[in-house]
Order: sequence, then structure tokens, then C-alpha cells
Amino acid sequence: MVRATSFHGTLFETPMSKPHPLSADHPMTAVLDQQGTGTYFGIDVPFMEHIGLKPVSLTDGCCRTRLSLHPALVNSRGDMHGGTLMSAFDFTLSAAARGHDPLRYGVITVDMTTHFYEAARSDLTVIGRCARRGRSIAFCEGEMIDEAGKVVAVAHAVFKLILAKDAQK
Repeated sequence: MVRATSFHGTLFETPMSKPHPLSADHPMTAVLDQQGTGTYFGIDVPFMEHIGLKPVSLTDGCCRTRLSLHPALVNSRGDMHGGTLMSAFDFTLSAAARGHDPLRYGVITVDMTTHFYEAARSDLTVIGRCARRGRSIAFCEGEMIDEAGKVVAVAHAVFKLILAKDAQK
């Protein structure tokens, strides 16, 4: 049995025998959810807390977060500000880059490109996927989906993997 999964409008078939990386029943999601509020997959990121980004799930190479529409995060037209969207992308994609060992690695953003398809006027689901990871560089891509199921923005990013401060001891 297979499940159809959409990413950038492309359907992928994934086996149903093990939990899908974005599902709440995936074992890594349960471990990360036990860390409580204020942490983002094992690390403290005050700016993400400031914009209201909520961690949902993290697996090896896949991350999902939620961003709620809030009056302080909008532009002059009342749409979610592009800088807020790019910040949410940066965190979500970087988490996917370190998803194979989230407490051992940190990342530095080398490059990120964002394309805005539509104005964001509702809460958003942010999905990041690590397309390829080497010893020190990770290539990631992601999409933002509004409450109606429309992709409102996509991003591609390159991250340099570094040992986290705690892992260097």
C-alpha cells in the first residue's frame, strides 16, 4: 500500500508500512514534542518564538512548522510580510538540513532563494526537505501552504553544517 504525497506540485508515492515523516505518529516527532514549549527541535531560537513559528515535526531530512497570521507580522496591505515568510523558511529548511542529528549539528545559511506565488493571508504550514546532504553542506527546498491548500511560496537553500557548541565538548 502507498500514500501519495505532494511536494512542489509533484506527487510522490511513499510506503505506508512506516509512518510518513510529516505524520504525528512518527517516532522522532513524539520525542521532539516531549521537549515542551520554547524549544525548536532541541534548540532555543528566540526570534522564531517572537514571530510565533510553531515546531510540528522533524525527521531525517524533513521538517514541518506552522506560522499563524498575526497583526504584527503583516505588511501595509495586510498580507503576511515577506521577511516573516523568509525567516520561517530559513528556520524550517535549516532544521531539515540537520534533521539527521538535530542536537549534534547547527547550520549556517550560505544561500537562500524564495519565490512568492501568492499573498499569504492565512495561517501557513511550512514544509522543508533536505534534498541532498554531504559531510559539510546540505541542499534544501521547501514550500508554504495556506489553509486552502494552495502553495503560496517556495524556497531553496544551501546550509553549511557545523558541530553544535554542546557537541564540541
